[in-house]
Amino acid sequence: MSEKIRPFVKWAGGKGSLIPQLNNFYPYELKNGIIERYIEPFVGGGAVLIDILQKYDVQEAYAFDINIDLINSYNVIKNDVEELITNLKQMEIEYLQLEQEERKNYFYNKRDEYNSYALEENEQNVQRAAQFIYLNRTCFNGLYRVNKEGKFNVPVGSYKNPMICDEENLRKLSELIQNMQFQYGDYRRSMEYVTENTFVYFDPPYRPLNVTSGFTSYTKEDFNDDSQRELAAFYRKLNERNAKLMLSNSNPKNINEEDHFFDNIYHGFNIDEIYASRMINANSKGRGKISEILVTNYNT
Repeated sequence: MSEKIRPFVKWAGGKGSLIPQLNNFYPYELKNGIIERYIEPFVGGGAVLIDILQKYDVQEAYAFDINIDLINSYNVIKNDVEELITNLKQMEIEYLQLEQEERKNYFYNKRDEYNSYALEENEQNVQRAAQFIYLNRTCFNGLYRVNKEGKFNVPVGSYKNPMICDEENLRKLSELIQNMQFQYGDYRRSMEYVTENTFVYFDPPYRPLNVTSGFTSYTKEDFNDDSQRELAAFYRKLNERNAKLMLSNSNPKNINEEDHFFDNIYHGFNIDEIYASRMINANSKGRGKISEILVTNYNT
């Protein structure tokens, strides 16, 4: 496990570039072997999960997400990685030998097939996971987005030579997550696993900084301000169990210094800033380093 393992999907808001900063905020108990259990209620691409499992001796780990295809893919990587690799290799060979226009047709045929059926809860489907990863690796900007009907609707990308089957990384990831549980469901399902020897990292859909930046459609459900308040109430419930908690979100003060939304709903907790390269809006002047917030219930 000496080589760094990467997330198997690109994911909007992924934390890969922020890992060095986030390391500074991990709890003392995690770094010193006191924490026995790690939980991510919004696992997404899993950059923080992978970082922690590679660095620290966590005995148990649990991850949750309301994107059923994402959870299916994690479980397939855990349990059937060789069959997954075989499927992905076949699609990679077929796709890369095509000309640009033929690639478009191939992509949209795969997208139609993917959208033609839905997974059942607790179903594990290797072909579906392969389609999910293929679409992620070949669609525009590696974006995962669905419409209100839950249909994946991102157009084809224009990559010259995309890596569709990253087989060595998939095998290493499979080995890393063997002792993990991945469950389909929203963040509330994590509550039954939280004890005082638990570190919980929340990476929910971010509160939009403005109208144009409001992207939360990883699933057909939206995550609005009421959802953020409900999450803050859940955070307080877990705090009563003496678990160590860390939460990421956008910093509305990038746009409006008087916006105290998170100061209010996380009053009494530590709120720190970290800096990320994000796009505030479509105008190039709105791109660059902006701050995000980290909410913790322990001293760092």
